[in-house]
Amino acid sequence: MSALVEFRDLNVSYGTLKALSGVSGEVLPGATGLLGPNGAGKTTLLKTLLGFLVPDSGQMRAFDLDPGAAPLDVRRRIGYMPENDCHVAGMTAAAFVAYAGELSGLPRDEAVSRAHEVLYYVGLGESRYRPVDTYSTGMKQRAKLAQALVHDPDLLLLDEPTNGLDPQGREEMLELIRDVAQKRGISLVLCSHLLRDVERVCERVIVFDRGRVAAAGAIAELTGPRRTAWEVRVKGDLEAFGRALAAEGGEYQPADDGLRVLLPEGAGAERIVRAARAAGVQVRRLKAAGETLEDVFLRALGADH
Repeated sequence: MSALVEFRDLNVSYGTLKALSGVSGEVLPGATGLLGPNGAGKTTLLKTLLGFLVPDSGQMRAFDLDPGAAPLDVRRRIGYMPENDCHVAGMTAAAFVAYAGELSGLPRDEAVSRAHEVLYYVGLGESRYRPVDTYSTGMKQRAKLAQALVHDPDLLLLDEPTNGLDPQGREEMLELIRDVAQKRGISLVLCSHLLRDVERVCERVIVFDRGRVAAAGAIAELTGPRRTAWEVRVKGDLEAFGRALAAEGGEYQPADDGLRVLLPEGAGAERIVRAARAAGVQVRRLKAAGETLEDVFLRALGADH
């Protein structure tokens, strides 16, 4: 697949603060997650892609265009849902989304028609004539998604789209985003610090940490056979078990129902049994499990700390 976006040796600063330090990567068609803690450089990458920030050095290409040299041409092909509220005070949702369509290059009549269509799609059809100021947090998030979709972009940028939502609202927003990617066939970049959100929606991931790319690739490959994971419940001295497990090349993390033990690739359950025997603890449960995106994320960050 040809990349929609490529960046090579990209350096971006805010004054003396280095936000991106020589990062390289690409965004392929489909759904890509940008993961990392706050301040890791995720939003800076999106703003550079949109032409809002000019790199100190390195190269950014989107649809074979330079966002710094041709920002409007790039933005016409991108839908952007920012993290913060972006509505215009006093505007109804229908007027706001139509206005966003015109800003993206649609003729007025088409922008109005598309605004009504996309507001129905995101579940705001019955509320489209209400001022966005009066919306709940979840409705405002949907309005932001609508304005990003109104011009039928080639690439959708979603910056923390589930911020401020309750569990049901998060679930509904993620289902909408999945539908955009899978049924409408729009490629997207989901920028989030919530690992489960990215794992639910995306096929690939780029992990940022302190302005650098810590890991990148297909989630299925990153969470594949690199390490063996086990669900374990033990009775006894947990600290002693942890020390014995480390001697076997493993580690554990607390889980909802016991422990999650990670072992080197190819290592079997016998290492857990040996560690339990050495620590004098009793194994009550031992079940094979797959490595999660959270495991990959923590490993990627751990490599640089």
